[in-house]
Amino acid sequence: MKITRAVVPSLFTVLNMFCGFLSIANSSDGQFDVAAWFIILGGIFDSLDGVMARITRSSSEFGVEFDSLSDIVTFGAAPAFLVYKLQLFQLQGVGLIISSLLLIFGGIRLARFNVQLVGFDKDYFSGLPIPASAITIVAFVLTFRDEVFGLRGFASDMLAPMVVVVSLLMVSKVKYDTLPKFSKKEFKRHPVRVVSFVAAAFILVISRGRALFYLFAAFLLLGVIRYAYGWLRHILGFVDAKAEEEQAEEATSYDI
Repeated sequence: MKITRAVVPSLFTVLNMFCGFLSIANSSDGQFDVAAWFIILGGIFDSLDGVMARITRSSSEFGVEFDSLSDIVTFGAAPAFLVYKLQLFQLQGVGLIISSLLLIFGGIRLARFNVQLVGFDKDYFSGLPIPASAITIVAFVLTFRDEVFGLRGFASDMLAPMVVVVSLLMVSKVKYDTLPKFSKKEFKRHPVRVVSFVAAAFILVISRGRALFYLFAAFLLLGVIRYAYGWLRHILGFVDAKAEEEQAEEATSYDI
């Protein structure tokens, strides 16, 4: 059997999928914190497979499809099962439907990504990426869950609405920035994005991970605010025809 460079990123994709399976197994045993951390670990492997694909120059259509199959397990099925077993089972049929939105809308998000993919590098995502959706939910659980009493009060009331919101954002047209590539060219093109990512990483380190939910919540909110601002400018006539043409061309190239 011939081993190619494509094996390297695929190995990280396998580890990502395995983390999703381990998360589901731990959720079924009531080990919700462990299940949440496996989803976060899967997110790390998911980001590394793209990095390794660029380093080894082995990006391929197979890698894209395999990555999507892995993501639907780790960031769709695993968080959906986690929130259902943790609390939403109390809502019976309604809770089952709400929990499933993370899986169903995540699947729609990934299918749209694959059919609209143009090239392997992109400037932004159209709709909230499924890993960001999952990590936002599990970070919320890790931040507000009590080991003895579980989610209570405000956190208990907010879980179901939050699941609905992040699920809808996945299939929306709200734009979200991709991770910066940390090159001189990238810094010249998107200095604010690079500096913001470094600042967020610094905050995460000094807070020992406690700021994870707040950072992702800010990321989600920023995308919505920018979308609302652009929509208002369009409605009020502040966007001229040429700008609209440029936006349409950009959307055709990167609307993923």
